[in-house]
Formats: sequence, C-alpha cells, structure tokens
Amino acid sequence: MQQNQLLKRTAIYTFLFAVSALAVIFYYSAHKIVVVADVAHDEVAQNTEPTNPEPVQKNEQEKNEILFEPNGQEMNYFCIPLHDVVKAENVTIENHYMDKELWVSLRQPELNKAFVNFYQTQGVYGNRDAVIDGYFEKGTDNFWLKFRLNDIYEYHSILEDNKLYIDFVAPKEVYDKIVVIDPAYGGDDTGAVSEELQGKDITLEIARALKQKLDETDMKVYYTRMDDNAPSDEDRIALTNAVKADLMIRIEVNENEDTKIYGTEAVYNSKFFIPGFGSVELADLLEREVVTAISGKANGLVDVSEEDVVIRRANVPAAAIRVGYVSNGQEAILLKREDYIEKIAEGIYQTILKAYTE
Repeated sequence: MQQNQLLKRTAIYTFLFAVSALAVIFYYSAHKIVVVADVAHDEVAQNTEPTNPEPVQKNEQEKNEILFEPNGQEMNYFCIPLHDVVKAENVTIENHYMDKELWVSLRQPELNKAFVNFYQTQGVYGNRDAVIDGYFEKGTDNFWLKFRLNDIYEYHSILEDNKLYIDFVAPKEVYDKIVVIDPAYGGDDTGAVSEELQGKDITLEIARALKQKLDETDMKVYYTRMDDNAPSDEDRIALTNAVKADLMIRIEVNENEDTKIYGTEAVYNSKFFIPGFGSVELADLLEREVVTAISGKANGLVDVSEEDVVIRRANVPAAAIRVGYVSNGQEAILLKREDYIEKIAEGIYQTILKAYTE
C-alpha cells in the first residue's frame, strides 16, 4: 500500500514538473525572449582581427553618436532598439571591463547601411545610470554599438521584440568569489629580458595557462590584460578595487646583474592588514605553492617598495609572485618551457583554491 502511494505521489510530482517546464517554454516562445551571448574582455582580447575600423574624420564621428531618448528613465533596464531584420543569433555583447565599455555587435555586415540609417533616427532609452554616452560604427564583419560606462559592471541581458534590455549590476551582486590576475608589463614595457625572453611574454603565458584552470571553477576572474597591451598601474588598481576582489595576484619576472642568483619570491604590503587573511598571508601561501609546484628555490617574502605601485595601492589582499630570474641561464631555459609555465600556473591555481579555505 505504501509503495503504491509513493508511486502515485512520484507520478503527480513528475506531471506537475513537466507542466511547469512546458509553461516556461511556451512563455518564452510567445514573448520571443532570448538571452544574448556575452563575451568578457579577456575572451575578446586575443582576437587577431582588428575590431576597430580606421579612424574617422571629426565631422563623421559626430554623426556616429548614439541618440539618448529621455523616455523610460523610470525603467530598471537600459533599452537598445534593434532593426527588425536583426537575428538574435547575430547579436553578441562584449564586456570590455578594462576600458569601462560595453560593445554590442550585430554580425550582419550586408545590412550595415540599414543599421546606420536606423541609428541616425532611433535612440536608446531607459535607465542609463551606468551609461555615460555611446556611438556606433561599421566594422569589417559587423556593426558596433559602443557605450562608455561610469564604472565596471556585470549585466543581465534579454532580447525581446527587437529590443535589447540590459540590467547593469555590481560584480559582487553576481559573484561570490572574485579574483584579479595581473600579468605584469605589456606593450613597450618588456619587463626583465634576456637574449631570447621578455618578461611580458612569460607573465602572459602563465596567465593564459592559469585561465584554462580557473575557467573550470565557479569563480569570476578578471584579467588586467590577455594580450600585448599595457594597462597603466592606475587601471590595474582601479579594476581590482572596483570589482571588490577577494584577492589579487600579480605575476612578475626577476633579473639581477649577478647571474648566479635564482629562485622565487613573493611581494606583499606590510601596511595592508585585515584580520585573518591579508597581503602577507597571501604572499606566503603564493610562494609556498608555486615553489612546491616547480620544485624550486624559495627566496622568501619581500615587502613592497615604491616601485611596487599595484600591490602597494590595492585595497584588497594582494601579492606579486616573481617566478624566476631570466638573468640566470638555467632559470631562463626553464621559463621557456611550456611544462614549466604549466607548473607555475598550477601553483598559483592551488594558491587561489586554498585562499578560500584559509
């Protein structure tokens, strides 16, 4: 008897669940609601094709400004009208968080002229508390709507009835765990160099290997760079503080006139103190885990100097790991090896995992 009752209950619950699921599907179908694909800054940074067209003349640039309508400011969402020929699968949002910009891509280049005509008369509207201004431009393979933001945001987006609705939210409202990874140097700043190595390339390779590991976790990870650009120290600090990261790890490479010196060390800020887990605790854990992963030599912890601007001014637990000396012949050989880079990344990865259990 009890078994029959149990089977009946199971059947009823299964039926109710199926009805609910179908109701949701029918609702979204009827309202034509589509969640638009999102792409983070670190995912578009390695794109080898230029996303910006050739610079336009000043009078042409003025025509490209997006109109902002005054209506709908009481809405919770920022609303971007789309041409009625736009297909949902051709819409992508790119979060260029290092530049505090949001880009909307319409990948239907054959309709670029129609898009220009459309956005010369159609304005955006709704809640623009996060949006400073915007402009549109034609790319090689797509059409861009680009908006400057007043801070770093995450967002929720829905496409419904040819309108793209965006709700800007603070990162901490979306993610429980937030980490910033800062591959040092970039651009003209090569960092420490040897005959065949540049510090900027080593730190970037480590960050890319680390990203593959962190992408498999539930953490939100922001990267100050994922290509050969050169964010300023101020931009790196601003990102770390704006997203209210739980911790920030900077990756550096060392050099010394004495070519016999080698090993790994971590930089911390002795003036930054919070109970439990602060800068020194992070630096200590970071050095231990990386040295263990590479079976290397630990040189100890180093307090920040005036040159260590990023670590000194971060308002979160922050530390830098100096992964080796390119001036040392043996370590330079190791830093060229993919498996060695992988081991360094594993050490940093383990640091992050254990930091959340400290």
